[in-house]
Amino acid sequence: MDTAGHSEATAHRGLELTPFRGLRYDPDRVGSLAAVTSPPYDVVVRPDGLHHLESSDPHNIVRLILPQAATPSVRNEQAAETLRRWLSEGVLTTDPQPGLYVYEQRDGTGMLQRGIIGALRVSDPAEQVVLPHEDVMPHVVADRAALMRATSANLEPLLLTYRGDGSSTATADLVERTAGRPPLLATTTEDGFSHRLWSVTDPADLATIQTDLARHQALIADGHHRWATYRRLRTEHPSPSPWDHGLVLLVDTARYPLRVRAIHRLLHDLPVDRAVAALHGLFRVRRLHAPLPEALEALADAACAGNAFLLAGDGSFHLVDHPDPDLLARTIPADRPAAWRTLDATVLHATLLDHVWRIPEDSPAHIAYIHDTAATVAKAERDGGTAVLMHPVREEVVRDLARQGVTMPRKSTSFGPKPASGLVLRALDL
Repeated sequence: MDTAGHSEATAHRGLELTPFRGLRYDPDRVGSLAAVTSPPYDVVVRPDGLHHLESSDPHNIVRLILPQAATPSVRNEQAAETLRRWLSEGVLTTDPQPGLYVYEQRDGTGMLQRGIIGALRVSDPAEQVVLPHEDVMPHVVADRAALMRATSANLEPLLLTYRGDGSSTATADLVERTAGRPPLLATTTEDGFSHRLWSVTDPADLATIQTDLARHQALIADGHHRWATYRRLRTEHPSPSPWDHGLVLLVDTARYPLRVRAIHRLLHDLPVDRAVAALHGLFRVRRLHAPLPEALEALADAACAGNAFLLAGDGSFHLVDHPDPDLLARTIPADRPAAWRTLDATVLHATLLDHVWRIPEDSPAHIAYIHDTAATVAKAERDGGTAVLMHPVREEVVRDLARQGVTMPRKSTSFGPKPASGLVLRALDL
């Protein structure tokens, strides 16, 4: 994203990416690199997901990003002790030179994404250098902050996007050139994605990247809670300190457009029949006797005409659309841009959750946010709750709202592909 249209102060201080000495698994000390990686901490959602990853290798990264113990303090100390042990045993080793890392993801459909991993200066919101597009949940920020304090490490990179100048940027050319060399590591994870990583340590190359990125601002694609955590921890440590920076992956979406998917909701204590009954006279509801792919197609068609949702959990699907205009006028704040007021996530949270179903959106006991569509439906059917399936919002809408300083309801979008956790970590006490 270019900084045009912002203040001179902002234009003169854009993205500041700093090399660091990465922590990486020693391939000779683990079963395989694929077996020690994980999706980001908030994507490990399938019923056996955590157990599956823990059992795939005793050194899987989930033992650091999602430690399991009776209390939060014990969990975090356990993660810190695990990290110290892996370092002392040589399971994790420190790269000899500070560098930035070119990271590539590729799948079997021809999708290719490349970006740069580095330590990004943590900026203030007023600088408009890193633009959030969603609100965060305070308890999640507190949880991530406690883990980072205990481990003194950034355990997995955020995903940020910026808009380069198409195919002509020096950074893009350098990334392509680097990808032609033998990588530091290459592995294929069980989801079918292949991952490759290179280090960039040449001072001239580092200067090229840093000078180019200084002209840009970035949109948080994935990792709002971790960015808020970086900002909180920066205020706790006198500057300058390693906490002035946080680990990120920056992707130029002019060269590599991201996929945008929805994040679904699971309402634990609301059975589908009660959810549907509460909508009588407020929304149109139609039962669909169709498999999930066809139901999602019906949702996409309905979303073209206005707000639409798909409810599941009782063995069938219920297409919810055509909200009562008077209901929307009563429940949605009028002091926001029209693009925000008409978002499906806005209608879900302001109208359905707050007004119709009266479910607190920030309570894990009442609501879960799940990326995988089939897993959301399966959990709802197993637990007797209601799955609310969402249609994804377009990336242009996300970017335009972020530029206006307007945040979307939390967990509105899922950008991807997300970086695998466990390929490179950043220790703050090196």
